[in-house]
Amino acid sequence: MRKLTIAAAATLTLTAPAQADALRDAVAKDMPSLLSLYRDFHANPELSMQEVKTSAKLAAEAKKLGFQVTTGVGKTGVVAVMKNGPGPVLLLRADMDGLPVIEQTGLPFASKVKGTSRAGGETGIMHACGHDTHMTAWIGAARQLVAMKNAWSGTLVMIAQPGEETGEGAKAMLEDRLYTRFPKPTHAVAFHDSASLPAGMIGYSNGYALANVDSVDIQVKGVGGHGAYPHTTKDPIVLAARIVNSLQTLVSRENNPQSPAVVTVGSFHSGAKHNIISDEATMLLTVRSYSDETRRLLLDGIKRIVRGEAIAAGMPDDRMPVVTVREAEYTPATFNTEAITKSTAALFTERFGADRVVATPAVMGGEDFSRFYLADKSIQSLIFWVGGVPQAQWQKAGGDPAKLRSLHSPFWAPDAEPTIATATEAMVAAALGVLGKNSGTGAQTSP
Repeated sequence: MRKLTIAAAATLTLTAPAQADALRDAVAKDMPSLLSLYRDFHANPELSMQEVKTSAKLAAEAKKLGFQVTTGVGKTGVVAVMKNGPGPVLLLRADMDGLPVIEQTGLPFASKVKGTSRAGGETGIMHACGHDTHMTAWIGAARQLVAMKNAWSGTLVMIAQPGEETGEGAKAMLEDRLYTRFPKPTHAVAFHDSASLPAGMIGYSNGYALANVDSVDIQVKGVGGHGAYPHTTKDPIVLAARIVNSLQTLVSRENNPQSPAVVTVGSFHSGAKHNIISDEATMLLTVRSYSDETRRLLLDGIKRIVRGEAIAAGMPDDRMPVVTVREAEYTPATFNTEAITKSTAALFTERFGADRVVATPAVMGGEDFSRFYLADKSIQSLIFWVGGVPQAQWQKAGGDPAKLRSLHSPFWAPDAEPTIATATEAMVAAALGVLGKNSGTGAQTSP
């Protein structure tokens, strides 16, 4: 039913655009400049925590608008502050980093940039997650909010964040005293482009929006030898295969089915030749959940299953597998607080029409925007989606997201103009919902 509703709405966005108004006209007038910025960001991506040139461009744009700008926050982060009278403090965030992906979109401004990955090898770099649209709309929203300063009161804190893809950027900025060096937000808002909504649509979730993300390494030890004489060995591949199968029961038989969870073995490496039994196998897992309780059940269960299977295989204590949870790469679940989610969704529906604004289920992707809220749970926090799927692709797929190119794909290319225009307008509308002089929270000291 939801697919049909979104498909119908996608057609409506083409045939019956929302009624024009001053903000929409101003954004439309700025689109040629914004699209030029977008193409530059897209063609010149930088890897996580290496966003030196990108952050400089964003800082320069903010300085031109009159913001007080600080660079190098959390290594390459930018904080731009504008005080405009008494009222709430609103954080608007965009992330800057690209991915180690070789672009295959065929766009005339496709990235040809190469860099060095953390593994040490040369890699292509691409904005395969749409952070280029995030940065462009961030600039567009800043321009509009500066132009209409008489309509709002409070403090605007614009954050250009590094390292979202590695889950370390928000943490790095907070550890660099973001909330003590700069005005601490009462509200925080961000958006993410969506590869499962048609361009120009808006989606939102009340409560959990994105998942806890854990990376887990399992080093399975064995006793190697000749493939012709397996009885003289302890085969780590057989043991690792047993572990893979048993891990599936964590979700299917131990976890409450009403509490979503994912355990995926994304990498399995062992051996070098047909007739050699290796002495080691390595598995890399991604583990997803929403609640802290489910996260703990999964991580504890992985350790228990790995050890139990090793004991069943007769592994001696000095050859027990090693399970490493990469805590430094952990990204906590993203939670949209109720008050700002409901009020902003109502504003979006009024501004864009009910056909362009839909409630969407939470997803198992991760986003470190969550950390800005978790650092102080008195903050009202919201991240929403802006559809980026070109209409032709949406219609060809029949509105089925499973048939569409996903985020992180080398082929992902959002329909830039409606995506950026909608996101810019939506970010401004959300900001005015917090800071606007006629809003329920504007010109107040706290929500």
